[in-house]
Amino acid sequence: MALELLHPITADLRLARQLADLADEISMRYFTSRDLGVYVKEDRTHVTDGDRAVEQAIRERLEQERPSDSVFGEEYGTQGNSRRQWIIDPIDGTANFMRGVPIWATLISLVIDGRPAVGVVSAPALNRRWWGATGLGAYLDDDLADSNTATDRRIEVSGVESFNEAQISYGSLKYWQEEASVEPILELNERAWRSRTIGDFWPYMLVAEGSFELACEVGLQPYDMAALVPIIEEAGGTFTAIDGAEGPWHGTALATNGLLHDEALRLFRS
Repeated sequence: MALELLHPITADLRLARQLADLADEISMRYFTSRDLGVYVKEDRTHVTDGDRAVEQAIRERLEQERPSDSVFGEEYGTQGNSRRQWIIDPIDGTANFMRGVPIWATLISLVIDGRPAVGVVSAPALNRRWWGATGLGAYLDDDLADSNTATDRRIEVSGVESFNEAQISYGSLKYWQEEASVEPILELNERAWRSRTIGDFWPYMLVAEGSFELACEVGLQPYDMAALVPIIEEAGGTFTAIDGAEGPWHGTALATNGLLHDEALRLFRS
């Protein structure tokens, strides 16, 4: 009770984690299904029965628990206009999900007055869940299967101060060719110790854990990013667009351990 009086956001974080429990139960059922329905949307991206079922279930629970809040989800758009908005990506990594690759997650965020205040990233096929909330820190549970043991631990970004010691991820080179420029990516590859092209949520969580120092992508939507922001920031990192604009609203993402952020921004701006 004292914690909730000190941090009113605690009740929303608890709800977000409960929503993730609900999502995991549904998503894993579809992930192991032999007859998963897969469809192509108007924007030529894929959606599955699992995406739709997860988002519908989360919306129904939010209608019960937070009826005055608004909701913005990838599959069913925006409902309501409250200053408190829940942003949902039911399956981040649908291409992996539909091909049996375990790198996918449900992303749940509460945004208050335009700023992400709560973020939960739940990846049940990887047996991992991350969460963070303003003023409460960032955490990882790396044993979701064990519900009887507290396996949560606080996470923080690395202290690496130079790119020649940094591990980075930049998503798909194809999207950089289509949406922006490959020149900064080529230079990052030249400067960095190691680079990997892991996409979707995972490289950002690796930044928060201190395993990576930088993750960046283009061609994104707010539901791809909103849940990542509180986790990265509460872990001590920095999250902006590649032009330095704050928040998940600008179509691109640049997450770092904070120590390398200004140098990365200079590279992108040049």
